[in-house]
Amino acid sequence: MKGKQVYFESRGKTVLDSFEVNLPQEHEVAVEIDYSVISAGTERANLLCLPNTASAEHGFPHYPGYSAAGRVCAKGEQVRNLQVGDRVIVPWGGHRSHTVLEETRALKIEDDKIDLLDAAFAQIVSFPFLGVRKLRLEIGESAMIAGLGLLGMFAVQIANLSGAIPVLAADPDPKRRELALELGATAAFDPSAKDFISQVMAATGGKGVNAVVEVTGNASALQQALEYVAWEGRISLLGCTRISDAPIDFYKYVHRRGIHLIGAHTMTRPGVESRPGEWTSHDDFRTFLKFLAAGKIRTRPVISEIVQPEQVPEVFTKIAETANPPLGFVIDWRKTHG
Repeated sequence: MKGKQVYFESRGKTVLDSFEVNLPQEHEVAVEIDYSVISAGTERANLLCLPNTASAEHGFPHYPGYSAAGRVCAKGEQVRNLQVGDRVIVPWGGHRSHTVLEETRALKIEDDKIDLLDAAFAQIVSFPFLGVRKLRLEIGESAMIAGLGLLGMFAVQIANLSGAIPVLAADPDPKRRELALELGATAAFDPSAKDFISQVMAATGGKGVNAVVEVTGNASALQQALEYVAWEGRISLLGCTRISDAPIDFYKYVHRRGIHLIGAHTMTRPGVESRPGEWTSHDDFRTFLKFLAAGKIRTRPVISEIVQPEQVPEVFTKIAETANPPLGFVIDWRKTHG
C-alpha cells in the first residue's frame, strides 16, 4: 500500500512524496492519520538546520511531525489492547498519511465525542503540561508565559487550570497577545517595550512573578525572565534554546536570588510511572482528553489554517521565511486514504 509523507530533503527544501506503508509486525499497529499538527518552532529549526536540532546532528533527510491522531487500520497478531477501527493518538509519527508504531506508543481515545482534529494536538499539549507541572504551582501564585506560539497558548490555559493568578503572558505579536487574553491570560505584554519589566513588576504588586514558563527558546527572553522573576522564583525552560547568544550574570540573577532554573524537555519524563511534577506522556494525553471533553482546554482558536498535503511545502516555506508566521497549521490527510 502506498502512502504520502512530508520530509525535509535539504536545508530549506520540503518534499511531499509517496512511500510504501509496511505491514505491522506482531506488536505493532498501522494507523490511517486523519490530522497531524505542525509544530512551527521545532520544525522550522530543523528545516533551517539550526544548532541543537536533530537535522544539525544527523543531517538530511529529516522527517518532521510528532503530534497526530487517526484510526487503526491493521494490527499485528500479538496486539491485545487495540482493534481495527479504534481512534488513537499518535506521537512521533511524522507528517504522513499512514504510520506504523508499537501498540504501547499509541493511546486509544475512549470518548467518542472527541473530534480527531482536537485530539491531534495531544502530543504538543503534553509539552506545556510538563513545563507547568515542573513549576509545582501553588494556588494563588503568579505565573508568566513568555512566548505565545502553540505551546505558549496552551501553557496559558494550563497555568489557569493549575490555580495561578494572575496569569501573565508576553509576546511581541499583538494578535497573539489578544488571543492569549481570550484564552484566559490576565494581562499580556510586549517584551520589546522599554518599560516591559516595570509593567510586569507592577502587575505582581512589585514582587515579581513566582513561576515562569519560558517558551521562546531565546536567551534574551530568559535574561528578561531573570529580571522580573520573584526572589526564589522558578523558571521552567520549555522552549528549546538553539543559540545561547545573550550573556547572563548568573551570580546576580540566579545564585544570589535563589532562582530555580528547571529543564523541561519532554525527554526528561518518566517512561512508565508518573510522579509529582513529572507525568508520563500517556498520562498527560489522558489529562488533555479529559479537559478537552469538559471544554476546559480549547484547540480551535489556535488553528490558523487546515491544509491539504499538497500545500505543505508552501506552508513550510512561509514558516521558514516569516518572522511571525500564522500560529497553527493542521494537515488533513483524510483524502489520501482512498
